[in-house]
Amino acid sequence: MSSDWTHALVAQAGLDPAYVDELVRRTIEEDLAGGVDVTSVATVPFDQVSIARVVTRGAGVVAGLPVAVAVLDAVTEHAVEIDVLCDDGDRVEPGQLLLTATALTRQLLTAERTLLNLLCHLSGVATMTRQWADALEGTGAAVRDTRKTTPGLRALEKYAVRCGGGLNHRMSLSDAALVKDNHVVAAGGVAAAFAAVRATWPGLPVEVECDTLEQVAEAVDAGADLVLLDNMSTDDMREAVRRTAGRARLEASGGLTLKTARDVGATGVDFVAVGALTHSAPILDIGVDLELRPQQEG
Repeated sequence: MSSDWTHALVAQAGLDPAYVDELVRRTIEEDLAGGVDVTSVATVPFDQVSIARVVTRGAGVVAGLPVAVAVLDAVTEHAVEIDVLCDDGDRVEPGQLLLTATALTRQLLTAERTLLNLLCHLSGVATMTRQWADALEGTGAAVRDTRKTTPGLRALEKYAVRCGGGLNHRMSLSDAALVKDNHVVAAGGVAAAFAAVRATWPGLPVEVECDTLEQVAEAVDAGADLVLLDNMSTDDMREAVRRTAGRARLEASGGLTLKTARDVGATGVDFVAVGALTHSAPILDIGVDLELRPQQEG
């Protein structure tokens, strides 16, 4: 295997290979803290070779396999044979084999925790996202993430959301505007805040957060084409859809749960914003099982 192959795999997933390389480097350095894997060095012969089998312990949706490959690539200095056995976004069952890697045992053990930290977390994000996407299926609404992401992991977590069937909101403060309550206060009103953003950044997408139906009307009349309905009841969401009459897209946010997801989607909103996808998703339980490779004769 080569780093070129790894970079191609990462790029095919829509991720930046340089970003993944740097993230992997930092996470491995964090785990080694300038030293070595003292337990593995003490207990494992330096030339011993093993096969690592990455296996699910629970059911869910997998995400992050290219990142796992990048971890193995970095730790083993490219001297590894890898077979990826499923695709990101696939639903997986307990006991399912995701990938195998053959390399020096010490190197595989050094890579194990970093690989699992990333793969389990990203798969957990994808799994939770799929639960929301399934709950909203048929309503016409799509689940979207927020900027409530783990510092340094935003690109990966938002990738995992896509793997789970969700959509991404803005990636940063600079690629789209979201006029929130504090902006409204500072600007002197919903319409004034929207007009200020539109005048300063004419081509930028602008979403306006509204707490009341009156604010929704004000934002739509001002020209907003995307309105966030903050902590509204389903009755108010339904009324906002009726009053807007297709002049703007609407996004529900705040206090949403899987239990109420379908009711919210049925109001006619276009999007459901769920910060929990990235800030509260439990991991998908995945493990690594090692098997010594038989010594080759001759």
